[in-house]
Amino acid sequence: MTDLTVSVIVVSRCRPVALKRCLTGISQLQFDPFEVIVVADPEGIAAAGTLTFSDHLKLVAFDEPNISAARNLGVEHAAGDIVAFIDDDAVPEPQWLHYLVAPANQSDVAALGGFVRGRNGISFQWRARSLDAQGFSHHINVDAQKATVLTPPEGRAVKTEGTNMAFRRDVLLDLGGFDTAFHYFLDETDVNMRLARAGHATAIAPLAEVHHGFDANSTRTRGRVPRDLFDIGASWAVFQRKHLPEPAHQGHWADIRADQRRRVLGHFVQGRLEPGDVRHLMRRLDAGYEEGRQRVLGRVALAAHPRAPFKRFPSKERASVLIATRPIHGAAALAEARERVKSGEIVTVLNLSPTGIFHQLRFDDEGFWMQKGGVFGRSDRKDPLIRLTTRAKRVKRERARVAIQRGLGEE
Repeated sequence: MTDLTVSVIVVSRCRPVALKRCLTGISQLQFDPFEVIVVADPEGIAAAGTLTFSDHLKLVAFDEPNISAARNLGVEHAAGDIVAFIDDDAVPEPQWLHYLVAPANQSDVAALGGFVRGRNGISFQWRARSLDAQGFSHHINVDAQKATVLTPPEGRAVKTEGTNMAFRRDVLLDLGGFDTAFHYFLDETDVNMRLARAGHATAIAPLAEVHHGFDANSTRTRGRVPRDLFDIGASWAVFQRKHLPEPAHQGHWADIRADQRRRVLGHFVQGRLEPGDVRHLMRRLDAGYEEGRQRVLGRVALAAHPRAPFKRFPSKERASVLIATRPIHGAAALAEARERVKSGEIVTVLNLSPTGIFHQLRFDDEGFWMQKGGVFGRSDRKDPLIRLTTRAKRVKRERARVAIQRGLGEE
């Protein structure tokens, strides 16, 4: 347990439907006390205002394409000891804050990060990573069940993912918040580097899980095909100016440019881009890099005192239940799930067909977790292609896989 208060900050732009789903998931968090700050464009503010719990949200209007400025605004409205960030196209597991914030009971821990599951709801998108002096990330092994506190050696940092990270508010203020020269991309990497330079420890909490959808935005499609590389180039230029000696810039940029070209050509080979798209994207990358070399850098002076008092979200203890069904009874299971969500329960529907179909898991807009797949099909993508088992054993196995994060008790 912890006595720390938490401010959950969600930045949203051009994604009102995803934002509502994210906030619905946040409303089921099993943690107290926390508040929720939504920094969004007018469409997002309007969407959040339609939710039944909207009166309990801090809604902050902001309509500029600068995620660092939006996050700083959220921090200024935050009154919690800890500020936690989640993207609008993500949904937290109900026990997310419980596991994410627990390591902050150690006074030397200034930053916290969790694991992120990808679009199929099961495979990990990101786990634990470190950063080298050039800002490139590398996988690191940590205990999969317990939080690990890391103090990186000189020249390296611990990576936190923007969609699942938290910081002590006072430490973030001392650092000067997020550098607004990073309009998009590398904003949290820059903070990680500055944290490490100041000697702060970061905790990686694997059980603090978030599901990230990678929804479309101005820079990529939903399929992660690039639309524009301008901000990628600009952010790398800013990063170089802040963290690398001038003589290293040219070689560093050559490596980045080659990597981006390989990525773009990969999409071209797969038929997702035309030859003209490749040329355009690379020109935009170069233009962004040149613009980033001119951007104003600097420490942001954030208000030490929050703009508004702590607005405690009315979190309540919820029972967590699993409804196991099969396709023929799927409609009845969904109807039951809707009713149980309305009664205040955390609901997981497990719909198993007598097949080897791979499993998919998602959080439904109506507020319940939906997992579909075959009795013999993979959930964990490292599993055998086909696993012979009974329906009862498969239900037990899938329940155990999500029990800790979902708050499922004993059977």
